[in-house]
Amino acid sequence: MAKTSLSSEVLKAVFPLLDGEDLVSCMLVCRQWRDIAGDDYFWKCICAKRWPSICKRPPPAISYHKLFVTFGRSQPPQPLPQSRLSFHDLEFFIDLWSEETLIFSEAVSGTVLQTGIRNPPSGIPDPLKEHLESDDYKMVMQVEPNFSFSLEQTISVSVLVGRKDTNQMARVVNQSVFGYIDGDASRALAYDYLNFAPGYPFISGIRAWISLLFMANNNHSITGVFGIEIDFCDAASSENEVLWLLDILDWK
Repeated sequence: MAKTSLSSEVLKAVFPLLDGEDLVSCMLVCRQWRDIAGDDYFWKCICAKRWPSICKRPPPAISYHKLFVTFGRSQPPQPLPQSRLSFHDLEFFIDLWSEETLIFSEAVSGTVLQTGIRNPPSGIPDPLKEHLESDDYKMVMQVEPNFSFSLEQTISVSVLVGRKDTNQMARVVNQSVFGYIDGDASRALAYDYLNFAPGYPFISGIRAWISLLFMANNNHSITGVFGIEIDFCDAASSENEVLWLLDILDWK
């Protein structure tokens, strides 16, 4: 008994000197260590080192032990559950204008954009080829027939998306101008900010990017546009993330 009592006193002197992770490990040694280390006084000492202000008032309805275990450790990001939305439910309505002249108009199923361009045309620049083959998630469709336009023209794009499961529609891009031409990568880019449902008031500043993929350009024109790409690289980098993002749009 005396030996056990002395051991307990030693532990009570040592435990307040430990950090939280070490004290948690001590609780796994044996029942005696667990019972002693479970004393909330030790955890109050640890919390006082981590959050000195927390000891000025007792935490509401929570022990110091639970406080540390709950908030004291870095939490790995939680994976998203599988989205309820599917590309089979989606249809994208894409319209391109040159000034006031319609140059492309197509209703495209989500599965077509999901599949992408399996066989890009030969002769495309290496940077564009590397982009299409990269692991970055994107939705791409083949444009047939190809079209061209002059850089002196104002080219704009609008994209609506419909969902078959709820018979609703949402806006992705509204008359956005292709204001940036990446000649090295053979891409013309436009973007617009997404509108989200009122139930998500703190989500903003996420852009939908639309790219025209072309074969070659000179000083005055873009020739051989063979693909249209949609991505949400500000916030979504996987198929599941894209579907979650689309699911919380302001559907009407």
